[in-house]
Amino acid sequence: MRQKALRIRVFLIVSFIVFLLAGCSGQEANAASEAQPGEKRVTTEKGAAEEKRKTLHEFLLPEASGSTVYENDIISIDASNTSEGYIMVRYSGEADKIRLQITAPDGSVYNYTLFAGAYETFPLSGGNGAYHLDILEHAYDNMYAMAFSQDIEVALNDEFKPFLYPNQYVWFTKDDEAVSYGEKLSDSSSGDLDYVTQVYHYVIDNISYDKELAANVSADYLPDIDVTMKTGKGICFDYASLMAALLRSQGIPTKLVVGYSGDAYHAWISVYLDEIGWVDKIIEFDGKSWSLIDPTLAANNEGSAVKKYIGDGSNYTVKYSY
Repeated sequence: MRQKALRIRVFLIVSFIVFLLAGCSGQEANAASEAQPGEKRVTTEKGAAEEKRKTLHEFLLPEASGSTVYENDIISIDASNTSEGYIMVRYSGEADKIRLQITAPDGSVYNYTLFAGAYETFPLSGGNGAYHLDILEHAYDNMYAMAFSQDIEVALNDEFKPFLYPNQYVWFTKDDEAVSYGEKLSDSSSGDLDYVTQVYHYVIDNISYDKELAANVSADYLPDIDVTMKTGKGICFDYASLMAALLRSQGIPTKLVVGYSGDAYHAWISVYLDEIGWVDKIIEFDGKSWSLIDPTLAANNEGSAVKKYIGDGSNYTVKYSY
């Protein structure tokens, strides 16, 4: 009964559509939320007698364990924890640009930018099976040379693990302000559904669309969730990464999904909830019926325009999950 009442009382946000990089720069974002940078507003109401959610103060963190390593003199791939759903890669060469390509068991090719120095974490989001890894160094113009190649076999011990760990696109640590704020939101939540709702309202009420950044963003841009919270603005990638970090750090499996809405490139977040499973639509429940909304657009536009743009959601096509 508590779950039923909760569903009627709050918006259940189970997938978070945001525009990604160049795709989002092509969309107009109108007047942003009136919240000032750094202001945190949450609008969910709860009765005093409701059960409290169990807040997590520890979460999964990747590590380069060193038990299974493939390497040469400038590249190291730590594959010690493939069963946990990730690999870690370190580059120590002198090329100005480095690319990592991960070919998943279904043939999908995930492209990443590598940065020289420390290990970086990348998800094995294609599930169980054979993966192929290529690391390429920039040679000249748009040409790259193969620097390292490796095949690995993956058998996950938990299908949700790739979507619980931090990775290059959804990076968070115990020292991040966002993680601490997630704990605060969880303390005032009655359960996972309520927590997802509070995270959603925080994002749309406090983060505005950064048109200037969208117009000048580089191809290797990576979000910084604490910068997004501090400035109170960001592009679509920032919206997605922040919400995913807030949910993953509280033990809620969350996919950062990239694909298309018509011809526009988008990212959205799919959330796993025990009561429902993986939900891949954008849903608002008003107590009588379900309707579709887009939280990024919802932060910057009238509700009627948002719903008209989204339609019934059938024009959304998944390409990658991170």
